[in-house]
Amino acid sequence: MLDLESLFNLSYPMCIISSQKGGKFDGCIVNTVFQIVPEPPMVAVSISKQNLTHEYITNSRAFAVSILAESTPMGFLGKFGFRTGRDIDKFEQVTYKTGQSGAPIILDNVVGFIEAEVIESIDVETHTLFIGKITACGTIDENKIPMTYTYFRDVKHGRTPRTAATYIEKKPKKILKQGDKNMKKYKCIMCGYIYDPATGDPDNDIEAGTAFEDLPDDWVCPDCGVGKEEFEPVDD
Repeated sequence: MLDLESLFNLSYPMCIISSQKGGKFDGCIVNTVFQIVPEPPMVAVSISKQNLTHEYITNSRAFAVSILAESTPMGFLGKFGFRTGRDIDKFEQVTYKTGQSGAPIILDNVVGFIEAEVIESIDVETHTLFIGKITACGTIDENKIPMTYTYFRDVKHGRTPRTAATYIEKKPKKILKQGDKNMKKYKCIMCGYIYDPATGDPDNDIEAGTAFEDLPDDWVCPDCGVGKEEFEPVDD
């Protein structure tokens, strides 16, 4: 028996891992940062090889961890969790400071930070486990509560991107259809935007009466920019 959903009983901190390459910054959300030894203090993080952040860490041999707060808006989570730095500048309109490693430390929606120098990289098939020696750390806002993966999933109703170490593929729900078209409303699980076929998305040239399944494959959420795969049907 392999009940992968039982792994949801494990809880992790929601963090943004960031690094730099040639003066350019990138970062992505992870939920697999953990301390492994007390002295010298070290942490480990698992990063998908598909992520641009993986390339930056491999090049610079350093990374920063920005520990997210429970109050972090879903749009902010979507920007770092479901968009790629190959397409957008994730740090545009984001407050940050450059750490001693050169990696950006995010100041918005953050409880604290860690900087680490990579001392070992372990290949784990689709991911790399980066082990880092902590070179700096501190609290940014002691009044904020750190967000756990459990809180993100069960309270904020967020979903895990496919590149995350904790991603579990789910079977698509069976949808009832009206006639030959599915005219149900769909909700973005990252920011809560509702796509209503009755109104379409006129700002992006999607006419009223366009069913969700007829949207172009490259259509994205108008509010947070995630793709169609991050939408779910709204129950009547």
